Amino acid sequence: MRAVQVVGYHENLRMSEVPVPEADGPFDVVVRIGGAGVCRTDLHILEGQWAEKSGVGLPYTIGHENAGWVHAVGSAVTNVEEGDKVIVHPLVTCGLCRACRSGDDVHCANSRFPGIDGDGGYADYLKTSARSVVKLDESLEPADVAAFADAGLTAYHAAAKAARRLTPRDRCVVIGAGGLGHIGVQVLKAISPAELIVVDRNPDAVKLAGEIGADHGIVADGGHVEKVLDLTGGEGAEAVVDFVGEGGATAEGVRMLRQAGEYHVVGYGENIDVPTIDIISAEISFIGNLVGSYNDLADLMALAARGSVTLHTVKYALDDFQSAIDDLDAGRVRGRAILTPG
Repeated sequence: MRAVQVVGYHENLRMSEVPVPEADGPFDVVVRIGGAGVCRTDLHILEGQWAEKSGVGLPYTIGHENAGWVHAVGSAVTNVEEGDKVIVHPLVTCGLCRACRSGDDVHCANSRFPGIDGDGGYADYLKTSARSVVKLDESLEPADVAAFADAGLTAYHAAAKAARRLTPRDRCVVIGAGGLGHIGVQVLKAISPAELIVVDRNPDAVKLAGEIGADHGIVADGGHVEKVLDLTGGEGAEAVVDFVGEGGATAEGVRMLRQAGEYHVVGYGENIDVPTIDIISAEISFIGNLVGSYNDLADLMALAARGSVTLHTVKYALDDFQSAIDDLDAGRVRGRAILTPG
């Protein structure tokens, strides 16, 4: 089969011919790929940023946002069968550690991350686990939802955390309405009764946010903090979900937060600099968000099947992988780039 592989850091990816993986373990599932998301993390992998952390040996197949059809299953697999449409949770987890048994499988003590520390889905086929596949509703197609497996899942995870405490009297500020943020806005609109205020530097992103559910859209033009405070009676919002996390966004976001509010960090790149006396006197909380759990992905697919959350995608043939990488790197991709083996 075809597989797009990392052959060296600071080098272009290379198409290779490798054997089709087999379901040789009892809980193995081999998926015929219908769509593989091209993520900015993939660019960071090529830059060598993950080399030490992942410890992966080269060459290996990249790609961690995957969906397709079940091609083969191990002898003990009962939750899916050949031909089923599935989306693949990015982690392969053990099911036995404390985190897994608590439903917090994203923190599995024995997890693997295909596409990061082993062979991923920029290929015709991917081997994963029965614990990692979520069956798709018949209305959904793998190439249309593949990017939900990481980008969408991360956005859902953060939005769902924020939604747990939000009431109809509350406000939630979303900083950034781009690739992740526009998913987060849709999720919050679907599962939270709170008033949504979206802040973004890009007027087009602010306009889109209004079209997909934001109650207020504010362009970050220097006066945006004051505008948020005006909308919240001078008190700030009960929750801030920050999909940016750099360029001064965190300092501005903290100013938008009311007493006893929660600041959900999703985007990253800068330090949060808040005097500890301000944290304790206002009793504000800072909450980190990684990729979501299997149950988060299953819930997100239920919203997608209802049409409550949608993705804008740009599709490329698998053989045209370099164009997808180049377009993403140059900022030419609106929404999410998807490789389709065909």
